[in-house]
Amino acid sequence: MLNYIWCGMIVLSFVTAIFNGRIENVTNGAMEGAVSAVETCIGLLGTMCLWTGLAKVAEKSGLVEVFAKILRPVTKIIFPKLKKDSPALRTIVMNMVANLLGMGNAATPLGIAAMRELDKLNRGKNTASDEMCMFVVINTASIQLIPATVISLRQMYGSQSPAEIVVPVWICSVCAVTIGVVAAKLFQKRSRLL
Repeated sequence: MLNYIWCGMIVLSFVTAIFNGRIENVTNGAMEGAVSAVETCIGLLGTMCLWTGLAKVAEKSGLVEVFAKILRPVTKIIFPKLKKDSPALRTIVMNMVANLLGMGNAATPLGIAAMRELDKLNRGKNTASDEMCMFVVINTASIQLIPATVISLRQMYGSQSPAEIVVPVWICSVCAVTIGVVAAKLFQKRSRLL
């Protein structure tokens, strides 16, 4: 459905540009946007490679286990059915650490791995488990201590102070995660009552 919406918007833009005599502006804008997209991807690729590599080093060195112990009180409340030595919990912790450090792009493969591990534990294969739903909430509305991707983008586009967004990001992400977790817990209780 979304593909049809995008296609419709593109066609409508070109038709409107033809009738307004601005097809050259639209064509130039499309080409400049494509060049800018490639430059942005290449710029973010370095940041993503760095953080993904650091995540691998953290996993191999046992640092993930340290983070798992630190986050255990939180993960025990949020994911009470998961055992502390569960591979699912390990990948969830790695994803949470990546998100805490603002490595959204590097957190994506870890999130996919976590969801695969959670799916192995899921009894109802046609329905997402409570843990899967909670993980989606945690991953989507994650708390970011260092919003590295946003800081990189701001720096790439010439911001004089690219890190000035850190405190607002903390406030917004804490609010989002709190509301998301509370809502997910309420829906879990409600589904048990039905």
